[in-house]
Amino acid sequence: MYQIKKVKKSPALNAGWNSSDWNVAETVSINQVRPESTEHHPETQCRMLHDGENIYGLFQVKDHYVRAVSKKYNDSVCHDSCVEFFVEPPGGYGYFNFEFSANGVFLLYHVRDHRRAPTGGFADFNPVSEESAALVKIFHSLPKCIEPEITVPTTWELGFKIPLALFAAETKHDIGDISGQTWRANFYKCGDKTSHPHWISWQPVGKLNFHRPEDFATINFE
Repeated sequence: MYQIKKVKKSPALNAGWNSSDWNVAETVSINQVRPESTEHHPETQCRMLHDGENIYGLFQVKDHYVRAVSKKYNDSVCHDSCVEFFVEPPGGYGYFNFEFSANGVFLLYHVRDHRRAPTGGFADFNPVSEESAALVKIFHSLPKCIEPEITVPTTWELGFKIPLALFAAETKHDIGDISGQTWRANFYKCGDKTSHPHWISWQPVGKLNFHRPEDFATINFE
């Protein structure tokens, strides 16, 4: 279980990993490496906080081979140097896959049935509308385009703010104050089309497929 602390003051997404805004948060280590990965296993951690109405997160990645060429919302950011937060609110409304390129571009689906459809995609899902996605605020420490690939040791950060209003808009269900609630989630690091592909998670995944809610674990909002 991961405990997400409640704060009275919103943390600044760009405050920095070791800032007073973020060092109060518990840390998730994303270190379960799929065997299909190359020898490059970037050290990846995430810290999360909430204020009852918003979820805040900050990833820190100690990387080496960094590439980010995605340009617009819902591009295939998993091909870039990418960090991901998949989260399932209570109530049986499915899960949301927040996938962030190192350059701040992101992808977001609402997946209600993760089984693969014969025509591609999932049995029941929809890309989250651009209107709802615009509610998400992102900080990224690296440039908007990283090409050619960085090939020296590089530490980068990706911060995000997710209002609960996004989940309410997509599920048509008012979540209310999340204080005291228990959700399910997993955290990931990947880089499918970097020079050193890798697939790493917080909780182990049973196969090379991050879309497995059975592999999610409990997160609790203080």
